[in-house]
Amino acid sequence: MSRKTKIYVIISIIFAMFLIGCTTKVPKEFNLSQLTRVDVEVVMADESYEEAVMITDEKTISMLRKTFKQINWEPNAEPKMARKEDVKATLFFKYDVNMPERLVEYQIWFNKSDNTATIISTNENENFGTLEKDYAKTLERNILNK
Repeated sequence: MSRKTKIYVIISIIFAMFLIGCTTKVPKEFNLSQLTRVDVEVVMADESYEEAVMITDEKTISMLRKTFKQINWEPNAEPKMARKEDVKATLFFKYDVNMPERLVEYQIWFNKSDNTATIISTNENENFGTLEKDYAKTLERNILNK
């Protein structure tokens, strides 16, 4: 094999590896089993955020997984809320050990009138959701440690 051929083969292999590496698709849907961490920021009376609290313990993460499965999503809704959210939660999903975590942000309102929760997600497949009374209470208790 000539030197030119060897160089051509090496460049071809490097190019092929580059193409394979670039075609790894990031999923648009996240599996809640991939949830590894939740950062919670509570909105204060002056509409600023408290310092973020990190939730990583498996018991709470497991409870949050079960609760988030119960959200009724309306992906095509265009919600407008009258007040600032009660909580901003950032969910961290680890879908591949060789890739960084994917983040999805949720704005959460706890409705005192009917004890439900309203949620707006940055995930385009979710967008706007509601959570019934019992699950909203579980979410509030676990995410706010109440």
